[in-house]
Amino acid sequence: MSKHSLFAASALALAISAAWAQPAPAPVQSPGSVEVIGLRPAPIEDYVKLPAFATPRLSPDGRYLAVSVPVNGKMNLAVVDLETRKGTAITNFSEFDVLGAHWVGNERLVFNLGQVNSPTGPEQFDGGGLFMVSRDGKESKKIAPTVREARESNQRYRNMEFLQTIPGNPNEILVTANIRSADSEDVYRLDLKSGRTTLVSGERPLFASGWILDNTGAPRVVTSWVENTLTFVVHYRASVDAPWKEIGRNERASGTAFHPLGFLSDNKTLMVASNAGRDTMAIYRFDPETRQFGEILAQHPKYDVGADVEGNPAGNVITEPETDRVLGFVVNADKPQTVWIDEKEARTQATIDKALPGMRNAFRRFPNSSRVLISSYSDVSPEKFFLLDEQKKTLEELFTSKPWLAKDRLVEMRPFILKTRDGLEIPSYYFLPRSYKPGDKLPTVLHVHGGPHVRADTWARGFGYMEAEILASRGYAVVLPNFRVTPGFGGKIFKAGMGTIGRQMSEDHEDAVKWAVEQGFADPNRVCISGASYGGYAVLRALAKTPDLFKCGIAGLVVSDLEMQLTSTAGDTSRSDAGVKFWYQLVGQNDANKTALRDNSPVTMARQMKAPLFMYAGAADIRTPPEQTRAMVSALERAGNPPKAVIIKSEEGHGFGRVENNVELYTRMLDFLDENIGPKAR
Repeated sequence: MSKHSLFAASALALAISAAWAQPAPAPVQSPGSVEVIGLRPAPIEDYVKLPAFATPRLSPDGRYLAVSVPVNGKMNLAVVDLETRKGTAITNFSEFDVLGAHWVGNERLVFNLGQVNSPTGPEQFDGGGLFMVSRDGKESKKIAPTVREARESNQRYRNMEFLQTIPGNPNEILVTANIRSADSEDVYRLDLKSGRTTLVSGERPLFASGWILDNTGAPRVVTSWVENTLTFVVHYRASVDAPWKEIGRNERASGTAFHPLGFLSDNKTLMVASNAGRDTMAIYRFDPETRQFGEILAQHPKYDVGADVEGNPAGNVITEPETDRVLGFVVNADKPQTVWIDEKEARTQATIDKALPGMRNAFRRFPNSSRVLISSYSDVSPEKFFLLDEQKKTLEELFTSKPWLAKDRLVEMRPFILKTRDGLEIPSYYFLPRSYKPGDKLPTVLHVHGGPHVRADTWARGFGYMEAEILASRGYAVVLPNFRVTPGFGGKIFKAGMGTIGRQMSEDHEDAVKWAVEQGFADPNRVCISGASYGGYAVLRALAKTPDLFKCGIAGLVVSDLEMQLTSTAGDTSRSDAGVKFWYQLVGQNDANKTALRDNSPVTMARQMKAPLFMYAGAADIRTPPEQTRAMVSALERAGNPPKAVIIKSEEGHGFGRVENNVELYTRMLDFLDENIGPKAR
């Protein structure tokens, strides 16, 4: 890590210094693309280059602002002194992005590493690790190595993650780590200066993970995997010396879920997210001694709240820490919503919304400070950050994430409900270019998200959103369907995906095309399918399953051989017994169907694929290793229909992070689309 130059600040905006700025790639001519009437589209690099600023975090005393900025082509940490308006870049990574930064007191931050630009959301993959840096950048320490370092030294990766700060202690934090056992996580007290760890979790179940601490920092709730099953048991103890007892279960394949979120102020009552007796997840008060649910704190009829069935965050309930009084809750609906019950917070929201109309405005308060940090964005406006000082009654714009991307270069991300042929109703999105007029029949791209068991795209967020904006700027309509097994929309939709990969799941993608054609904007003779990770698999499967529906395919980071994916040591999937078992369930391989993996592997279907195909991969990808891409290319070559283009980039992982690689990718992708469904195809 190294220290970088300061940046200057005006009265209303902070500007990054030239020394911090991401080097601009050489100008790239926009490809021909579909004719766009009116405003000339922005260069591709404007859409794909890293934001100037992202993920600000205010220090506990409200004086310092940590923010992610581009340095060496990756997102690194910088700290701004809000009193002097001076800033310093304090990390200098060139292979990974800094993720998950947390303040420890007002003088240090801890973080791990990963990749921002992943088709399933920011991920660690071969990153991870744990690092510390002082606020001024003069003190830094690698506390735990990355996955890549462990693999290169042929060592078992020992995961260590930040869990919680310790009040009044700026030198130590609580972490989870699998030091004592490779198969289980424990809670440790970590000394940031020496790196020394002290076990605090004591005895715990086997295959433990997902610790919950009470308000004194005592580890009292943990989840464990039941070996050779898809069952996870939630355990609770009344004190650190008391015995563990079961309080709930998650049957992953069934969509039945019970996820603890945290203790309330009495240190006895839990907040939990559960779908017991209902479809969507709701947040409840829960008595772990009696295993009884109390009142519902937050719920929504269509969307999960608190956590989805997989345990991933899905909105939250906002309470007053001292009293547990519910102030409001957040719902990740088609557009995010905050429902305020507290009148004061509702008035604050109304004041901010009046000052920043038409935006999604989220704010966060900080103890012992009159300052409120605001995030403001929409589908057609890049994110801006503001500082509201309630004592001074001032609203100050700090910075814009992508100041070069003007509002008139972005198009609306429009929600719709995908109704599948078997009756599911799944929230999804579509995009129309600015030049669209009713009655136009547009070349259309169906973009399938990765996972598949993640909600990869939300309003104005995600890999699919970025790709759709690029394509729409060049005159293409884009449909982003969610589909069965996508979490966040209740247990019914999630459970319907079990055992359906390559079959009903693919039919959902087909139904999204049918919907777009029925709406009148999609030209049925000019539809292409695109996607990465699971989306790349979906492209390959679609070209074999419905060869007349899609005129071309763009498949990134693919899985082409499901058996190889679950057994090869080149990737990380085979290292998780629970993960492999879950994938068997997703694909539907069992005693009654022992060939489902092979039967649904595109590598066995090359002779059925006739449409032109464009493929790309990262040479360093350990989630879907490039051996998957090479296997598909070889199969297509043997079938006499090789891909029209294959890009495999060195030093790239599960998604392209470098600007120049993304510019090349989308330039060539647009040329491919133009040739097959654009003007040249007419």
